[in-house]
Amino acid sequence: QVQLVESGGGPVQAGGSLRLSCVVSGRTFSNYAMGWFRQAPGKEREFVIGIRSIWTGGMTSYADSVKGRFTISRDIAKNTVYLQMNGLKPEDTAVYYCVSYPSGRVGSVPDLWGQGTQVTVST
Repeated sequence: QVQLVESGGGPVQAGGSLRLSCVVSGRTFSNYAMGWFRQAPGKEREFVIGIRSIWTGGMTSYADSVKGRFTISRDIAKNTVYLQMNGLKPEDTAVYYCVSYPSGRVGSVPDLWGQGTQVTVST
């Protein structure tokens, strides 16, 4: 059974940083693109950031709203993908979901989702 388990969310003040982690089990981690989505209260779920599989070049994709502030990385040995969030703003407040794509490329519809972790940014 494939599972994505996030951790690392919580409250933070504006301008601060958080690192989210997502441990992947049951899937050959390096073969698939990974990413993060988020959903703020009253808003639709939106793409935040993604990274291609190693075999397709490992390039990253960003939403314009997080460019220059958020980065994604992965540790193959630990089957873990990370979301480093710097310069957090109140509008970054949302539930953040780790996702896995059915191929090595970001852009298709993710086929696996984690349970989500809450990030709350206060002024």
